[in-house]
Amino acid sequence: MKSTLLIALVATAVPLTAAAEKISPKTWTDPETALREDPDFSIQGEYGGPEAGVGVQVIALGQGRFDAVVMQGGLPGHGWSPENPRHSLSGKREGGRVVLSGGDMSATLTSGGSLVLVRAGRNELVIPRIERKSPTLGVKPPEGSVVLFDGTSTDAWENGKMENGLLLSTGATSKQRFGDYKLHLEFRTPYMPDARGQGRGNSGVYHSGRWETQVLDSFGLEGLENECGGIYSISKPRLNMCLPPLAWQTYDVEFTAAKFDENGKRTAWPRITVKLNGVLVHEDLELPKDFTTAAPLKSPLASPEGPVFIQNHNNPVAFRNIWIVPGK
Repeated sequence: MKSTLLIALVATAVPLTAAAEKISPKTWTDPETALREDPDFSIQGEYGGPEAGVGVQVIALGQGRFDAVVMQGGLPGHGWSPENPRHSLSGKREGGRVVLSGGDMSATLTSGGSLVLVRAGRNELVIPRIERKSPTLGVKPPEGSVVLFDGTSTDAWENGKMENGLLLSTGATSKQRFGDYKLHLEFRTPYMPDARGQGRGNSGVYHSGRWETQVLDSFGLEGLENECGGIYSISKPRLNMCLPPLAWQTYDVEFTAAKFDENGKRTAWPRITVKLNGVLVHEDLELPKDFTTAAPLKSPLASPEGPVFIQNHNNPVAFRNIWIVPGK
């Protein structure tokens, strides 16, 4: 699957704009602080590029430990597809470098630099560290949009809380309800290297208050229905397009509401098309149940309209640039 993600080759980790202070000794919400305080932060990330033919995602696990995934063809959305093999490496920091190994492969890398990949029977391959950005990052709301959050207030939300121009994951519910719509939303998961699974950068965006597109630090994972890009308890994404923690990411969603006849009987389930970081991960998918896990609305479906809900999962996930184009 070809990606339109914007790619920049970097020699050092380029910090993003700071949004908040460090929250706890093992959780960072500010990339500049993480870069300064944890040497593992500049190691974790993506390694690849147009000439590499191989993509590598390096995942920080805390205290100098790392996992890595080597993907033949390139990175997800940029050369790799689910039919291509993935190889797992693991290792730790050894002095000023990190050494990883697994099977007939090994890799060595240093802070902010390139990854040197060694494969049995092949020449040594030097792969640069890169930072990718979604092509829809920062896109402006078109004419006719309903702006739910632009960094100036939380007036469009019940239980909305804003900090440093960002909407926090406090269980906010949009005051306005929608039927069919197109949604754009940007999110950033925290850097939590010691956390695992559902405890690592967890939140979610619920459509019509019922069906969740999962938000999670799923960087480097398999890509399941309970990981970023998944429709929780319904469908896994076509591929895992999750970027590293503290990178801004995008959801672009087309939601088609459920249909009802004149007697109020449901005649069709809602359907959803989802792009994560500009790459299609669900296309016209039916949502064949009244709600997904932890939805705020759990009554039997009786209306085509509902709110947008931002889940509070006790992780400091941040959101910005949220707008909707209602259907006609």
